[in-house]
Amino acid sequence: MTIMGIDVGGSGIKGVPVDTEKGELIGERFRLPTPEEAKPDDVADTVAKVVSQFNWEGPIGVGFPSVVRGGVIYTAANVAKSWIGTNAEELFRRSTGCPVYVLNDADAAGMAEMRFGVGADRSKGLVMMITIGTGLGTALFIDGKLVPNTELGHIEIRGKDAERRASDAARQRKDMSWAQWGIKFNEYLNHLERLFWPDLFILGGGSSKEFHKFSKYLDLKADVVPAKLLNQAGIIGAALYAEMRNKEM
Repeated sequence: MTIMGIDVGGSGIKGVPVDTEKGELIGERFRLPTPEEAKPDDVADTVAKVVSQFNWEGPIGVGFPSVVRGGVIYTAANVAKSWIGTNAEELFRRSTGCPVYVLNDADAAGMAEMRFGVGADRSKGLVMMITIGTGLGTALFIDGKLVPNTELGHIEIRGKDAERRASDAARQRKDMSWAQWGIKFNEYLNHLERLFWPDLFILGGGSSKEFHKFSKYLDLKADVVPAKLLNQAGIIGAALYAEMRNKEM
């Protein structure tokens, strides 16, 4: 089946149709900058522009950087606070004219990686996906089943929100070398390991393609691997989610 996948990020909104049987993008991703302040109507207009680029009229899945329950946004760490309480599914349906299904962006990436990526053969045990970008997203899977909306990028480390110390945005903001950042990111992963004891960490998001630059600074008991789908995972996972929800309707 072909479903449109959209990934709403702190810096960019990206989308493309996805072959959900193969877990592959159909064509090149189209990306527009996330509007300044990332207010609901502005983001909805940008999502509509991405969709119109493909003349798309079918179901759409959207990965969004927030806790999402029943299509409603509950948190707003990297978007405008006015998102809180907004029914994103209704908003995006109005702006695109299409059936739209919204989930947490890291959960979307994790779903794709567990089906088509390095997690595909890890149906037993505990797997944690970390997306590294403007923030730190997390997706937790127990015996292959998603525990949604974990938002573990916001745990406190040394008195600060973890993603303020160890996201890729923090690395760039503080002009850290990969060694400096790798040490901070390792501290974050160790904190998660002491809390959850996962069997596997999968690292996704934009920084996953630079895994070779910081992997030597990671010291954990769990296996740590880069995502196979890299930063395509969020789009693919959003499409998978939309396919699942659309079948339920």
